[in-house]
Amino acid sequence: MALLPGAAAMRAVRSPMAMGSALRGGLATMSTQTAVRAPDASTYDWTHDFDLLTTEHVSERALTASLYRHKSTGAEVLSIDADDENKVFSCNFRTLPKDDTGVPHILEHSVLCGSRKYPLKEPFVELLKGSLKTFLNAMTAPDKTMYPVASMNTQDFRNLVDVYLDACFHPLIRDPVRGPQILKQEGWHYEVTDPQKAQPLSYKGVVFNEMKGVYSSADSRHYRAIQRHLFRGHPIYSIDSGGDPRAIPALTYEAFEAFHKTYYHPANARLFLYGRPDELPISERLFMLQVR
Repeated sequence: MALLPGAAAMRAVRSPMAMGSALRGGLATMSTQTAVRAPDASTYDWTHDFDLLTTEHVSERALTASLYRHKSTGAEVLSIDADDENKVFSCNFRTLPKDDTGVPHILEHSVLCGSRKYPLKEPFVELLKGSLKTFLNAMTAPDKTMYPVASMNTQDFRNLVDVYLDACFHPLIRDPVRGPQILKQEGWHYEVTDPQKAQPLSYKGVVFNEMKGVYSSADSRHYRAIQRHLFRGHPIYSIDSGGDPRAIPALTYEAFEAFHKTYYHPANARLFLYGRPDELPISERLFMLQVR
C-alpha cells in the first residue's frame, strides 16, 4: 500500500515475480491459471452498455485514448491503446475525508482483506506470492484512492482485475461480523501490553502504527504543518487523509462502513485500462468491467 503526498508509503511492491503456489479460498481460486473469462468476451457488443464519449490520438506518445461511460451507472472508463506488452488496470475513486481519522487510508488497506468472491484474510498478500504482476499496489491521496495493477501475462492480468474489482465493490468490510474485525486489524484496536501489571491499554493497528512512524519523522511533521497552513480552513486539503494517530481511535465501524458506501460505487469510479489492442481489444476490456 502507499500514500501519496500527505501520507506515507507502505507495502509498495514493484517487480516481476515468478508464479508461486495458488491461493484457494471459498468457492474461488486466485491462481493466475484460473482467471474467469466468459467465452463470448471477444464478441461482446459493448455499445449496448457503454457510450463512447471521445477519442484522441496522442502522437508524441504513440497512443490512442478513448473515454467511455457506462450507461447504467455513469462510471467513466479511460482506455489507452499503446504498443506495450504491459497491461494496466486501475480502479480509482474520489474519496473526500471529513476529519483526521484516516478513514480513506484505512479503507484502502481493508478492502484488500477479503471480498465476496475471494473470502480470504489477505488476498493482496497472496497475490504478491502467486502473481506474475509487474505492479501491484494501492494508494491514498488527499482526495482520491487508487488501486492499480499491471502484468505482461494476459491470463494473470484478467485475474488481477477480477480480484481488485471484487475487492473494491464487494469487500468483506460490509459483513457485520468480519467488518469490525478488519477495522480492528487494519485501523486500530486496544491492546494489553502486560496483563500481569496494572498498565494502561495501548492502541495498535496496521495504519495506526504506520502513521505513528510517519508522525515521528521531523520532515513529515514539517510537511504537514506547511500543508495545513497553506490550505487553512479548506474542507479537504487541510485534513490528513492518511490519519493522525491522535484522531484514528475516534473512527467507528459505522463511519468506516458509511465511507465505503458513500464513495466506493460505480458512479464515483474512474476506471483505467491500458495495453495493446490486439492483446486486449476494447470488447474484452469493457466486458471485464460489465460482467463484474
